[in-house]
Amino acid sequence: MNTAKLKGKMKEMNITQEELAKLMGKATSTVNRKLQNNGESFTVGEVQQIKSILHLTNEEANLIFLPEKSQ
Repeated sequence: MNTAKLKGKMKEMNITQEELAKLMGKATSTVNRKLQNNGESFTVGEVQQIKSILHLTNEEANLIFLPEKSQ
């Protein structure tokens, strides 16, 4: 997961981690912990929630949530 891109999109949308957590129905500490862990423990459902909250296109979501393939 590219947390820098996610945080950049959050900043662009003026949504803090606390607000994101609230909109997801999660504790702020839970979302912060998942972000600090490079988003590795976000569920598919949570990723869909974030995509919806931040109005991410499929391309943006792929760039944020799908790891780059090693060549």
